[in-house]
Amino acid sequence: MLPESAPFQGRTDFKNGLARFGCHSTVILSNHGIARMKLPRNFFKPLAIGAPAPLRELPVRLERMIHFVPPHLEKMRARVPELIHQVDVVLGNLEDAIPADAKAAARAGFIAMAKACDFGATGLWTRVNALNSPWVLDDITEIVAAVGNKLDVMMLPKVEGAWDIHYLDQLLAQLEAKYAIKKPILIHAVLETAEGVDNVAAIASASPRMHGVSLGPADLAASRAMKTTRVGGGHPEYKVLADPASGAAADAPRATYQQDLWHYTTAKMVDACAASGIKPFYGPFGDIADTAACEVQFRNSFLLGCVGAWTLHPNQIPIAKRVFSPDPAEVAFASKIVAAIPDGTGAVMIDGKMQDDATWKQAKVLVDLARLVAAKDPDMAARYRL
Repeated sequence: MLPESAPFQGRTDFKNGLARFGCHSTVILSNHGIARMKLPRNFFKPLAIGAPAPLRELPVRLERMIHFVPPHLEKMRARVPELIHQVDVVLGNLEDAIPADAKAAARAGFIAMAKACDFGATGLWTRVNALNSPWVLDDITEIVAAVGNKLDVMMLPKVEGAWDIHYLDQLLAQLEAKYAIKKPILIHAVLETAEGVDNVAAIASASPRMHGVSLGPADLAASRAMKTTRVGGGHPEYKVLADPASGAAADAPRATYQQDLWHYTTAKMVDACAASGIKPFYGPFGDIADTAACEVQFRNSFLLGCVGAWTLHPNQIPIAKRVFSPDPAEVAFASKIVAAIPDGTGAVMIDGKMQDDATWKQAKVLVDLARLVAAKDPDMAARYRL
């Protein structure tokens, strides 16, 4: 029970109180102010009369790269019709990197871009401003009113807990009902504060609208007081030191190995997303010129379970396409496993290696992803022989 001497005092005490008592799912308040779980049968009910029913499964879409476009710049908007055929997701960015005096222009530019283009199988997303900003309400209401039926995903930055998702979830339902939107607009959270990382499991399971979560390393580094000015990637001083050689002098040179600053957070995010059936993404890699380091960071994320990453410049698009498409040799071997164990049970020897139920599951992940890639990319389809 909650002590009567310490009642909730507004939003902050409410969210902190829920965390203390282990409430990490959708909650409501009873007449007595006690937090209670939302009934499972109500989880998939529309939150507004006339809003479309929430999805029970995410759409199966290829999302290897989320390509950011600054829509306040006309020359960048003009490139979108060509970009549509090169990327999996086009995102109109309204938040960071957009000057304060260009926020309204970015919003209007995104709406114009969305209306003007046929996106086909390519996703159309927007990143709105943070919930504590003076622009976010106009971002959400004007975009849903104008292009809600074309918008696939709304990316919400600086998400700190399930309460942020609940707010946007309810507001989107009301707007969908008002403007007769035919399919629910999904929510993608950006993980860029220490509180958000702490609450990532609750964020991932907060709503059936949840599409996925992206790692936002720059803001997260600031939130944690990390000593780096880099946007993603490693740091030469974050390393381990090899043991000294036997008999070597105390000051003899020893090998060092640079470590991944983001391994823990990425793994925690991947687990939260996998447990909730949504998608994890690596976010931005800021050093546009260092394509080699970008590829390594993207590949680390891919191997840990991420399905895609943000691309900020055209030279990062082929990197994401290459990294987040499975290797043809791996797909060929995985296809052998799936063919040899059609029902996913039992054990067989393939190329001298034992394969069983567990490796069949691993193989199916690769084969299913390869089929998605092949459906969009004829060159990769030929290499996969699918």
